[in-house]
Amino acid sequence: MTNEAMTDETAGVRKLLEVRRLYLVAGKAEGATPLNAFDNALLTAGIGDVNLIKVSSIVPPGAEVLTETPNLPRGALVPCVYAERTSETPGERIAVALAVGLADDGFGVVMESEGETAEEARARAMEMVAEAFQARRLPLRRTLSIAVEHQVVRCGAVVAACVYWR
Repeated sequence: MTNEAMTDETAGVRKLLEVRRLYLVAGKAEGATPLNAFDNALLTAGIGDVNLIKVSSIVPPGAEVLTETPNLPRGALVPCVYAERTSETPGERIAVALAVGLADDGFGVVMESEGETAEEARARAMEMVAEAFQARRLPLRRTLSIAVEHQVVRCGAVVAACVYWR
C-alpha cells in the first residue's frame, strides 16, 4: 500500500469516527426475553436498527446538540453512551437516565444512572455531571438530560442514550 493510499484510508477512518453532533433518546418496552425487551426498547428510542458502539462519556469540543433525531442509515456504526436496565419481575419499576454537562467550548461529560423512578435516576446523573466538572476544574455552562421509567408487566427494559453522529 502506498503512503497516499494509507493517508486516504486514515482520513476515511477519521471521518467515520468524527463526532460533530449528539442527541439524546430514550425508550422502554416489553419482550419475551430480556434481550428482546432491550431490543424493543432500542427500537422505541429510534436506535434499534443501527450497530451501537458503546463509548466512554466524553463529548468533544464543539459538538452540536441536535433537538431532532436524525435519520440514521440502517446498519450504521454509531458511537453512543447508554444506560440500560432490564427486569423479569412483574410490577417492578425500572428507570435509567443520562445527563450531559457542557463547558464553554462544548467539551462535555456524560453520566449514566439508574433507579426506581426517572426523576431519581435523572437527579443522580445530574449530581455526577456536577462532580465530574468539579474534578476537571471546569465551569459547567449547560446541562441536558433524559430519563425513562417503566413498570414491568412480564419482561421489561429501559434505555437512555447520548448518540454521537457525524
